[in-house]
Amino acid sequence: MWKRKRSAAAAFLLALAGLFGGQALAAPHEPARGTAERRAILDAVRPAVEGQLGAPVEFVVTTMQVESGFAFVRLEPQRPGGGRIDARALGLETDMMDGLTTYALVKRQSGGWTLVDWALGPTDVAWWGWWDQYGAPRDIFPH
Repeated sequence: MWKRKRSAAAAFLLALAGLFGGQALAAPHEPARGTAERRAILDAVRPAVEGQLGAPVEFVVTTMQVESGFAFVRLEPQRPGGGRIDARALGLETDMMDGLTTYALVKRQSGGWTLVDWALGPTDVAWWGWWDQYGAPRDIFPH
């Protein structure tokens, strides 16, 4: 009996993996520094952030999780070389912000990465529900 249950479970998992092209069993990963994938994800977010904070902006990556064609990132924007960005000097209402921490959801489309949604300095969990709203895998978001 045990062998049959185990065999049935294994067959189910193999069928599920085949149905979803192996993605159902894939775990989120963080692209390594210097990889094209990591650069492309950050470059998808950069124009929106530079639109708010001015160019140029580079990011300190706090979180980057990629799975099934989606990436969730938590970033700390700064000027190249680590220069601080003065939000008050830019006219941003920093009393209503939690710093410049940026959260973004990016999706792989047509061979590149596209910004889906993002939040700059939210005081709440701005990304909550993006998995339902955009069909992103739940595992890429903080638990």
